[in-house]
Amino acid sequence: MPPPKQQQAPVPEPLPTPTYPAVESFIEGATAEEVQALFNPIKEGLAALKGPKVDQGKKVQAALTSTEELLGLLLETRERLIAESQGPKGRR
Repeated sequence: MPPPKQQQAPVPEPLPTPTYPAVESFIEGATAEEVQALFNPIKEGLAALKGPKVDQGKKVQAALTSTEELLGLLLETRERLIAESQGPKGRR
C-alpha cells in the first residue's frame, strides 16, 4: 500500500489590480455630500432631455439610482468600519 499523499495548502490568489483607480480613490475619501454633488448635474441633464432620448434617459436614470444606492452603502460601510476600529476596545 503506497503512503498517503500530503495535501498542500492552497495558495491564496493575489488581489486584483484596481480597474478604475480614480473611482477607488474618490470613494476612499468622499462624503455623502460630495457624491450627491457628483450626480446632481447628471440628473439635471437627464431631466432636460426631450424627444426620443427621453426613453434612453429613463434607463440611464435607473442605472444612476442604482449607482447612488451602491455608493451610499459603500460610504455607510466605510464609516461603520472606521467607527468600529476607533471605538472602545471591548473583548480580549
